[in-house]
Amino acid sequence: MANEKNLTSGKPFSVLWRFTLPVIGGNLFQLFYTLADSVIVGKTLGANALAAVGSTTIIIYMVLCFIQGFTGGFGIRLGQMCGAGREKGMKRSATASWILSLAFTLILTGACCLLAHPILRWMQTPQEIYQDAYDYMLVILLGTGATIFYNIISNMLRALGDSRTPLIFLVLSSLLNIVLDILFIVPLQMGVAGAAWATVLSQLVSALLCTAVGLRRFPVLWPGKLSAARLRSEVLALLRIGFPMGFQMSVMCIGQLAMQAAVNHLGPEAIAGYTAATKVDQLSVLMNNAFGIALSSYVAQNYGAGLFGRIREGIRASLLQTEAANLAMCALLVLGRNLVTPLFIDNPTPAIVSYANGYLLAVAPFYLFLGLLLVYRTAVQSMGNTWAPFAACMAELILRIAGTAGLSKLLGYTGICLSSPMAWIGATALLIPVYRLEMK
Repeated sequence: MANEKNLTSGKPFSVLWRFTLPVIGGNLFQLFYTLADSVIVGKTLGANALAAVGSTTIIIYMVLCFIQGFTGGFGIRLGQMCGAGREKGMKRSATASWILSLAFTLILTGACCLLAHPILRWMQTPQEIYQDAYDYMLVILLGTGATIFYNIISNMLRALGDSRTPLIFLVLSSLLNIVLDILFIVPLQMGVAGAAWATVLSQLVSALLCTAVGLRRFPVLWPGKLSAARLRSEVLALLRIGFPMGFQMSVMCIGQLAMQAAVNHLGPEAIAGYTAATKVDQLSVLMNNAFGIALSSYVAQNYGAGLFGRIREGIRASLLQTEAANLAMCALLVLGRNLVTPLFIDNPTPAIVSYANGYLLAVAPFYLFLGLLLVYRTAVQSMGNTWAPFAACMAELILRIAGTAGLSKLLGYTGICLSSPMAWIGATALLIPVYRLEMK
């Protein structure tokens, strides 16, 4: 276990901060190439093409959330084994993780591709952008395996204390994605499907290189031989953590699907403005996720080592860091909101600008609640309690759908936007008491 980074010693604030920085860097690059996708599509193919990509974003994000939650659960299991010093347990966990990832690649890819048309119709995708929306979404969903591949290896590496290797190859993937975007869309004229192929291929390259380096540095990650009984036991242990996490994260996106469907009903201008705003809004989501990823590995290792007082200290440090970042992001997006739409679309209409600005003004002031939700949910999950976060997720889903249906009637588009903060507040109110009970 010489190569693993020990998160069970040192000052929690500095340990978390040093571990978080590479994750923040990776997430910022991830945002960078996501924004590059949208900027290149909007600038070269127009507002309708941007709206087509935007109308499918939440569907793709829902699949990605399941993958991140599912593989993140595997990382928690591996991190607990690492903290407890159980090398054979780490080997079993890694082997079962690879097998489950392959199985779910086949299941998810088939299910997503079969359901593409029904989902687009349910979301009331406007006819003028329907074909582009389908082309983009189908290619991304066909590349589900690349997404799973990258997420499983990066989560296992972080569980062992290595947050730098995933960053290095995510940076490479981001730069490659931009180059392929320009190549496929401009000279090859592949349209929005070209942007999708660029994303899939760049992520696959990143996954392959990350895996090659990870297996060389951490031999414990190589798949090994397991008896049927041991494999079954480990698979069930991983599913008990991974499946509720994946399911709860994807369920959260169902509420966002309802929001997207409500926006789609308002027409292409609303979709374009909403898309531009939610793209930069991802800055907050990815930043909060970075702190959550670091906290997950920290809590899992310390939980495995039985250092519960150290977990409490780490939660306090993570809250301080996360909320400081959220305050900065709120100020950045609110004060710079008028620069957002021109970033994606040349000469945007006043209506598109109004929709984008309206979203940012409604959502950004509530980022502090998003930070609270993420920290407490991550802490409870990483100590092995997956059902309380799932209950909070269901509360978030109900509040988001109810907010979309109810507040939209009272406040129109602003009501749709406010349903997200309402959901964050409700879920956080449930999780904080659970965390306090867990620590007692």
